[in-house]
Formats: sequence, structure tokens, C-alpha cells
Amino acid sequence: MRDFARSNEIQARLHDLVPGGAHTYARGADQYPEAMAPILVRGSGARVWDADGNEYVEYGMGLRAVTLGHGYAPVVEAVARTIADGVSFSRPSELELLAAQDFLSLVPGADMVKFAKNGSDATTAAVRLARAATGRETVAICDQPFFSVDDWFIGTTEMNAGIPAGRTVRFRYNDLESLHAALTSHRVACVVMEQATALAEPAPGFLEGVRALCDRHGALLVFDEMITGFRWSAGGAQQVYGVRPDLSCWGKAMANGFPLSALAGKREYMELGGLRTDADRVFLLSTTHGPETASLAAFRAVVEAYRTTDPVGSMTQAGARLAAGVDAVAAELGIADHLQVAGRPSCLIFRTLDPEGVASQPFRTLFLQELLERGVLGQSFVTSAAHTDADIDLTVDACREAAVVYRKALEHGSVAGLLTGRPVAPALRRRAFPRRLPD
Repeated sequence: MRDFARSNEIQARLHDLVPGGAHTYARGADQYPEAMAPILVRGSGARVWDADGNEYVEYGMGLRAVTLGHGYAPVVEAVARTIADGVSFSRPSELELLAAQDFLSLVPGADMVKFAKNGSDATTAAVRLARAATGRETVAICDQPFFSVDDWFIGTTEMNAGIPAGRTVRFRYNDLESLHAALTSHRVACVVMEQATALAEPAPGFLEGVRALCDRHGALLVFDEMITGFRWSAGGAQQVYGVRPDLSCWGKAMANGFPLSALAGKREYMELGGLRTDADRVFLLSTTHGPETASLAAFRAVVEAYRTTDPVGSMTQAGARLAAGVDAVAAELGIADHLQVAGRPSCLIFRTLDPEGVASQPFRTLFLQELLERGVLGQSFVTSAAHTDADIDLTVDACREAAVVYRKALEHGSVAGLLTGRPVAPALRRRAFPRRLPD
């Protein structure tokens, strides 16, 4: 049994000082088995170590923000060189021009770019810009998991306390009729969507149909490239699928874990936040730390890595090898209908189904618990270019042992007697239950 004493002690203190015990809900202790949420102290490549000295192969890689591996030397060296000459100034640095040139050389659907620090800033700036450009207020969002921490999106989730009723409507992915209905029944400023997700690829003609509907109804098309950017390709999903948006929003893997996001788009819209317009100016993005030199240097090193190596190919190869190995284990144990790996090889998830074939938080928690005990940490099987064959082999071996326990739970009809503590719970939920902590 692994010892989590120091991690649990630190986590308890975090709950005293930080609401929820983490600065990101997806990183919360309620997303892991009780008393088994490691507090990490360092990482290298695809490995991480916790405060108790436990070593893990990590998946998810900083909520998909790290594609080259932890401590990737060219990024670290570029940042170290750059910050020795200063981090933040009262005027733009030349690095801002160089980083903008690098970005626009990669992204086929953008004429201009503005940098910020987190994805929500970028998506909300896109909404603000679309509203100004169209004179409309309603936002149409696809039925996908997450777009922003801001009211226009969070108000549509279960965790909407303190948020006034907004002007946001939904449509279904791969369903042009549902988008047509939203656009005809509301005056929509913009359509916000991911072009693809781990589990969903666009049907033939779908993205082209979305583009045509937006043009017909005068709505701007906004692509969220937070996950697809630098994981589908360096130029994002718009490079893969060939449909150009009006605006696109980027973040996560742009700088291999350093904080950087971007709003990019067509010049005619982006200039509304600049000095080449006679229209009322849009407060687009204005952040003190948006152009700090550390993250821009990291971004440029990431761009160079994508130019000279093949990180997407490496992630894809590792993911495909992992999926094949875990699927073989599940088939061997006769539980392939209950334990499954799914998704694009560079963005895999695992599905944990109960005896009736229904997605189950208790069974998910049991699988997480058994993987943690065997040195695998991750809410998904999202790989990086740093995952080696040895990392994949360790993971498949851990899955084999965890699957034996999982099969016992299926045979018993429940996780009782096998799961320690309460199950995990959705990160965005209305109440702290079922993982409420005592006062």
C-alpha cells in the first residue's frame, strides 16, 4: 500500500486556506479516491513525484497543457535565458512581435492575434467582440463540456449560483438542424464550439454546414482550440479539417504548461479592438501579464519543437499503443464491455461501466484507486510526446492488475468492500455532496 500521509496533510491545509482545496476544480481532491489525492512536488518527462516520495506515470499532463513533457529542456532553457533580462515592462517587447509572427505562421485561419493568460479570457473576449461586431447579444454554444469560467457559459451549468440569467442557447454537435433552429429563433452574435473532441469527430459536411449557417444568419463562428490546438496539429483542428472560423481561442499546450492563451481571428474583427477603426472600440484583451516574457519564450520554443520534431505523431503512437494494450487486457479478462479506452489516440479517455453497462462514478473511482496504488496517475489516458514505451508498458501492467479487481466488483455487482472511501463526483455540480467535507 502506498503512503499518502504527507499529501493528505498538505491537502487538509489547502482546504483550510483555498476554497475547494485547489485552484482548479478539475484538480480537486474530490476528483480522486478519498485520502489518495497526491500532492505533486516535481515532474520529469511523463513521470511525477508526490510529497510522500511516490512516483507515477502521469496522464492528462497538466489538464492537457503539457505535450512535450515536464521540464522539457529546450523550453526551460529558453525561459531561463529570457527572464534573466526581465519579465514585464511598461512597453511591448520585441518578443511580442516574434511570438505573434510564430503563431500566425502556424494558424491558417488567423490574420491577427492577442495574447492573454487563460482560456476563459480568450473565449470571453471573442464573445465580447462578436457582440460588438454584430450588435447582438445571444451566444449559441455547442453541447460540449466547457468553454469559460465567465457568466455567459457557467450560467448554463449546474454550478450557476450567483449568476444572473444569460443569453446563451445550445445546439447539438453534428446536428445542423439544431443549429439552424437556434439561429432562426434568436438573434445570435456568435456560435462557439470545438471542432472535435476526444470522443466526437465531425460528420462529413458538418463543419462546412456550420460555416454556411453562420454566414447566412450573420453570426460569427468561433472555434475553441484549447484542447485541439497543438494536440490535433500545431495549427489546431482548423488545419486538420480545413474550415476557417472568424475567431479562434487558444491556450493549454501553447507554451508546454507555461500560462499563455490567445485570441486570433480575421483582421476586420480584431481591428475593432485596435487603433485602425472609426467604430466604437471594443475592450478586447488588456492584461498586465499577458505578454510577460517567460511564457512567450516558452511558446516560441514549443513552436520550434513542432517545426523540427513530431510531437503529435509521438503522442498518437503512444496513445495507440496504450489503447491496444488496455483493450487486450479487458478482452482477456472478459470485461471489454465494461472497461474501455476511447477517443483520438492523442487525446484518450477511459470509460468505466457498471454491470448494466452504465457509466459509473463508483467504478471509475475503483479503477483510479487501483491505478494509483500501482504508480499510474491520471483522470484520463491523455499522453504527451514524452511517454516512452517503458511508461506505456508500466501502465498496461498496472491496468491488468487493476482490471482483476474491477472484474471482482462487476461479479459482485458493486464496489462495496473493494473501494476505500466515497466515489468521485462531477467537478461542476450544484452541491458539495457527495464529497462534502466537515466544517
